[in-house]
Parts: sequence; structure tokens; C-alpha cells
Amino acid sequence: MKSSAKPVRVRIAPSPTGNLHVGTARAALFNYLFAKHNDGTFVVRIEDTDTGRSTKEFEKNILDGLHWLGIDWDEGPELQGTRYLGNHGPYRQTGRREIYKKYLVQLLNEGKVFACFCEKNKEERKESSPRHAADLHSCPDRDHAYTLAGSRPFVIRYKNSEFLEYYARKQETIKHPAELGVAVDRAIYQGALIQFNDIVRDKLEYPQGHLMDFIIAKSLHEPLYNFAVVVDDHEMKITHVIRGEDHIPNTPKQILLIEALGFSRPEYAHLPLILGPDRSKLSKRHGATSVDEYQGQGYLPEALFNFTALLGWNPGGEQEIFPKSELIKLFSLEKVQKGGAIFDTKKLDWMNGEYIRKKSIDELASLCIPFLEHAGTANPGEHVRNPECLKKIMALEQPRLKKLSEIGERTDYFFKEPEYDRELLKWKTMSEEEMAGTFDTLIHILSDVTLPQSKEKLEERFLLEIGTGDKGRILWPLRVALSGEKFSPGPFEILEILGREQALRRVNRAREIYMQKV
Repeated sequence: MKSSAKPVRVRIAPSPTGNLHVGTARAALFNYLFAKHNDGTFVVRIEDTDTGRSTKEFEKNILDGLHWLGIDWDEGPELQGTRYLGNHGPYRQTGRREIYKKYLVQLLNEGKVFACFCEKNKEERKESSPRHAADLHSCPDRDHAYTLAGSRPFVIRYKNSEFLEYYARKQETIKHPAELGVAVDRAIYQGALIQFNDIVRDKLEYPQGHLMDFIIAKSLHEPLYNFAVVVDDHEMKITHVIRGEDHIPNTPKQILLIEALGFSRPEYAHLPLILGPDRSKLSKRHGATSVDEYQGQGYLPEALFNFTALLGWNPGGEQEIFPKSELIKLFSLEKVQKGGAIFDTKKLDWMNGEYIRKKSIDELASLCIPFLEHAGTANPGEHVRNPECLKKIMALEQPRLKKLSEIGERTDYFFKEPEYDRELLKWKTMSEEEMAGTFDTLIHILSDVTLPQSKEKLEERFLLEIGTGDKGRILWPLRVALSGEKFSPGPFEILEILGREQALRRVNRAREIYMQKV
């Protein structure tokens, strides 16, 4: 179902204080899908006012990660340089300080906020239900006319009328300090409620008095998050705020500021948390949490895009593999779940394998080369010297791969002489004399076989020579001699790629190692 007739404009506003987290990527993806479904505009805005922790390196990681995933923006910073796409910039908060100052001065002049010079401004108070008289700070500067004369440090607070009302009620009703907590809670819930509709969670409400006179800026040049985001969303004409449920506590403050500034309230949709398998909030102890970590492990962008789209949303039915165009067509916020979304790495591995199998052999080879070289399996440039061999290896491994990073370990025996476990070479309970006969048979067949041949022709030739009886006595030692592995593709697939000379060399070496006396 399409959104209202008003042009849809949504945004993702990451802080460049760390690499692109999968939670941020999921929020970006849902905003992107919603915008594209509604023929709207997707905006990227960098919230870099935390100059102590924000870095250009983290910003680049975030933008590169979104681009790699296929989440491209209509407005926002360009991938390279300092230019912007769109007409509502700057799209970095550090470039918008004069805009914030204009609105702060407006609110000060209108008496809707006030400059507070109290010593308590060294840190913001906890904003849970107040339990101590110190938490119920009533600033003497609250009703002073706006003036910033002098050089004393100050903060700017929102003038919350409900806070004063419940503070006054508290002062009147408290007879003994022990009664403070109960009286305060009662006073809070007797006051006004801030109510808003959430597309995901329906109607939500919050007691206005609970917010007290909260700080919105450390100075005229240092707006805090809740003020800056309200101004930015208005200036950029954002119609829908789609973000994680951890932002629900920020929404009442933002609504009060929206009303104070005379702005239109956007629609809200708060997405469920992403949880680990143990149903706790996803963290490093569950494994990778940043997009570049998944990229480095060999997950394909289209697989991670598909998987992330299903973290808390599903169009219904059993289908799980969706191209981007279909996800855009089907997406709706009404089908986003309220409960936490489990990040199931096993499902991601399965899905990534499905996308790997959709690749052409040429595409897969190109994608795997960096992983082969990183693993030290193939020397840089080796694939150029023998591209056809590489393609055969890719065709052999494509049905088994779950991640591109597995390719090095799974195929190193094609590029390096394998190390042999003497006991692994032996088939079941065969004696040394029987094993010697097996190696002699293998050397005889390989010396006579003509390559290249298809694996089907090779298998036919070997089975003709082996005759009846237990085929494992010949084929198991052959496979282990060629690969050095307990688990590997079949011997004929490996033989087809290695060729006769290399296969003979390996079988002879395996025979020599096996026949050595322990």
C-alpha cells in the first residue's frame, strides 16, 4: 500500500563514531525500501556534532558500506569529497550550526526555552522518574528575560510547563522525605501525556512532566541531539522518521520541540531491536556486527541486503529469496514486527550460498581471487596465467560454498602439495600389503590414462580397471592422495583439474609416506 499523497521523504542519520553497524544498515534499508516503494526520496545525513569521537574514516566506512550493500541515496554526501547531492544541505551537522543558532535564538526570544547558568549543568540529570530532591532542579534563571550578557557558561533548557506544575504539587504534598518518591510519581502521572501514533507500535504515550526542563543545547553553537534532529528533519522536509526502538524515549522531547517551533510532526515508525540467538541485544560477543566485517568474510551484498530486509519484516508466505525489485514492491511498514528480530547467522550462511550459486563461473572466479590471494592459496597473478583452471575449480566448489572466504581453505590443495596423514590414506582395515597393491594399481591406471578427459570418462576408465568388489579400496586412497583431505570433492573431479603428471606425483608421494615404517 502506497503512502499518502504528500511526497515521501525519509532519512538515515548515522553518527560517524564507529563503523557501519548492521542495526544502522537495517534502519537505512527499511528507509530505502519505504522511499522506493512510495516513489519518494531517501536522504543520508551525517550527525557529526560529537567532534571528539566523529572521524572522516568512520564516515567513509558508513557511506562505502551503504553503497556496497546497494543502498544508494538520493540526497546526502557524495562518496568522494565534500560536495552534496540534493538541495537541502549541508548534509553534515557540523555545517549547519548557523541554522541551529537561528532557531535557538527564536525560542529564547519567544520564552519557550531559557538559558540556565546553574552549576548543575556540568552533566545532564538522569531522566528516569525523579527520586531525590536534587533531581527536581527548579532553575532560578527560568523566568528571566533572554540575555546572554557576560561570559558565564550556560546551557539552554526547554521550558516544560508540566514540570513546574508537578514540582509545585510535590512541594505542597511532601510531609516527610520518605514520601518523596511516591508523591513525585503520582504528580507526574496526574499531568499531561504526550501521545503519538507509531506505524509499527500503534498508540504510544509518555508523561510530559517526567521530562523536566531538559537541556537542548550546551550553548548557541552546540545543539544537542534532540534539538538538532528536529531542526534537520524540518529543514529537509522529512515526512516519516523510521528508526530503531531505542529512539522511542527521544520522541516525546522531539515532539515538544516540534510544537514549540511550530513545525509539522512527521509520522513515526520504530523498528524492533536486532537480537542475538540468545535473545539479548546483538553485540560483539555474538560475532561480527559491522557491515565491513561481513564483507570481509565473503558475504555477497545482495545476500546481506535480502537477509537484512527480513530482520523484523516479512511479506508473508514461505519465500525467503527476494531480488531488490521485489522487496521494493512488497515492502510496507505495517508488516514490521514489534518483537525483537533474531540475527540467525546460519540462515545468512544458507542465503549467501544461494546467491553464490546464482553467479556465473566467471563472476564467482573474479569475486574469489582476492580471498584466494589473501589466504595465500594463490600467488598474485596466478589466476591470470591459468584462468581456465581457476574456472574449473570454481565450478567444482560453487555448489558447496557458503562464504567466499571459505574458498582458500577448500581449494588450497589445487595450488600446493598436500600434507598427508598416514592413517587417513588407509581404507578401513586394509593391511600394508593391500595398500601397497592399491597404490601400484593407481599408478598403473594414471600412467595409462589420457588427459584431459571429463570426470565421467575418467570414472568409467577406473571402474573398468577396478572391476567388482569394494571400490572404496581404490577410490578413497586416490582422493586423499590427490587432496590430503578427509572431506573434498570426488577424486575424478580433482583429477580432471590437476592433470595426470601432478596426480601421479601426488600418488607416488602418498605411497612413499604411507610405506614408511612408523
